[in-house]
Amino acid sequence: MRTTRALAASAAAVAALGLAAPAAVARDGMNLSPSNIVALPSVIARGGQLTLTVDNCTGPATATSDAFPATTLSGTSSLMRGTATVHRNVRTGSHSITVTCQNGSVVNPAAFTVIGGVRGGLGGSSTSGATPTDMAIGGGLVAAAVVGSGLFWMRRRSERRI
Repeated sequence: MRTTRALAASAAAVAALGLAAPAAVARDGMNLSPSNIVALPSVIARGGQLTLTVDNCTGPATATSDAFPATTLSGTSSLMRGTATVHRNVRTGSHSITVTCQNGSVVNPAAFTVIGGVRGGLGGSSTSGATPTDMAIGGGLVAAAVVGSGLFWMRRRSERRI
């Protein structure tokens, strides 16, 4: 008798839990707020293009950051997408993205990183092309190579006669 009561009580508890779970999911499903901002690639050079996505965002959405102009996102309420072009003069380092939707806003404080170029300088190169001095040096090296290879082949030819 005690076993039957315990079994009935546990069955009632499982049934109550089973009936309450769908109600909890339905309530949370109606009040979703935007989440999960993703910027790809996560490391980008100045002037590059980012693909932005955000989950659970309804209505027109706008993504903003100090690294790119305000960008409109479009898509379905489960996934909104957009493309942003990073400014050419933006500082290097980590940047945040804020997405504002009809159902709220979300911030990713370290969404992507901007990398800069190497500060190498000109290093002796010229931007106007080869100078007459460069041409003379190059021509002299080519002439030396031709003379040297000619002497090498002439010497090899004379060794065969011996």
